[in-house]
Amino acid sequence: MNIARTSRYYVLKLLRLRGTPHSIALGGAIGIFIGITPTIPLHTITILGLTLLTRTSFIAGFTTSVLVCNPLTYVPIYFFSLVIGNTLTPYHLSWARINGVLEVVLSDATLQERISTLLSLGYEAVTVMLVGGTVLALPFGIGGYYLIHFLVMSFRRKRRAKHVLS
Repeated sequence: MNIARTSRYYVLKLLRLRGTPHSIALGGAIGIFIGITPTIPLHTITILGLTLLTRTSFIAGFTTSVLVCNPLTYVPIYFFSLVIGNTLTPYHLSWARINGVLEVVLSDATLQERISTLLSLGYEAVTVMLVGGTVLALPFGIGGYYLIHFLVMSFRRKRRAKHVLS
């Protein structure tokens, strides 16, 4: 599997979506934001709820979430969420504890087992990871909105120019 080719495929699918550039960009930004937060078993449900609530593109949200949260990026996302969360909260969480939970979450376990494993971390661990993940995801989500909006507008401008010339 060629990672660059697969990523390009998903980006082109994103750019070819129907809808307003704002709807696609905001849906994509929601996907990026949720994809970076350390809530793996709840990404799709959360993206669906937020895109319905904001009347934006679920497909854009899901596509960007897949692009930013995949097996290559799980560990760095969780690691940086842990470091930021340990810095910003009065609690301390070790990487060994997170790694053990990640193994269960990424395994073939049922959704109920995954959620119960996440809840077994306790209030302090959830607070550390959610605060760290939110702070980590916020600039990427905001930047993602403007980048996707720019890319969709550019793609559509080039497409219109091609159709006018033909």
